[in-house]
Amino acid sequence: MSGHSKWSNIRRKKEASDAAKGAVFTKIAKDIAVAVKAGGPDPDGNSRLKDIISKAKAANMPNDNINRAIKKAAGAGEGDDYEEITYEGYGPGGVAVMVRALTNNRNRTAADLRHIFDKNGGNMGVSGSVSFLFEEKGSILISREDFEDEDQVMMDSLECGAADFDAEEEYYEVITDPDSYYAVKDALEAKGYTFVDSSLGPVATTLTTVTDEEVIAQLEKMFEMMDENEDIQEYYHSWDN
Repeated sequence: MSGHSKWSNIRRKKEASDAAKGAVFTKIAKDIAVAVKAGGPDPDGNSRLKDIISKAKAANMPNDNINRAIKKAAGAGEGDDYEEITYEGYGPGGVAVMVRALTNNRNRTAADLRHIFDKNGGNMGVSGSVSFLFEEKGSILISREDFEDEDQVMMDSLECGAADFDAEEEYYEVITDPDSYYAVKDALEAKGYTFVDSSLGPVATTLTTVTDEEVIAQLEKMFEMMDENEDIQEYYHSWDN
């Protein structure tokens, strides 16, 4: 394994609570706003925006909603200005967690996140408390059901510039260096590949095994609460599940 927890994250998305599903479009709209303000409203010239739009479509976000979010972000002085903040901490069982948030009120977000950690047997830490346990990587998931020839997918991935390739029962995971993530993704799309999920972010270098059922339940609840919080865009963890 690559030291990633994408498999469990995908299952969690499929089984997400109604509250978590309701927060998805809000989170995507925030990401669109930040991407547009950073790189402009044209996805052909803004790789980050193009990536977010593909995720929005995978989440069944209507095109009208996507276009409205882009136009709102492109409007001079319109909409909220979101601040991107990374929080760190330990969940129950000593699982290291990094959280990416977009917020217009950092006090609210920090208080909410501290409550989530505390309520589920974890502790929110200071900057740098767990980041040394992660490294930045790109991760692209391809469904084995859609592309059955493992050898061909692996060869195509490496040809497109992937740093590593991992095959599991349901998915292939294409691993990239952070600087080549968008280029690899574009190259795979040009070859006709579609993706179950993709992300650019911290990947745990060492995984934490948890066997206590009570602790596992606390971890699941903690991540469910993060899914439901509209300020929390993504989280990354070292739990080997």
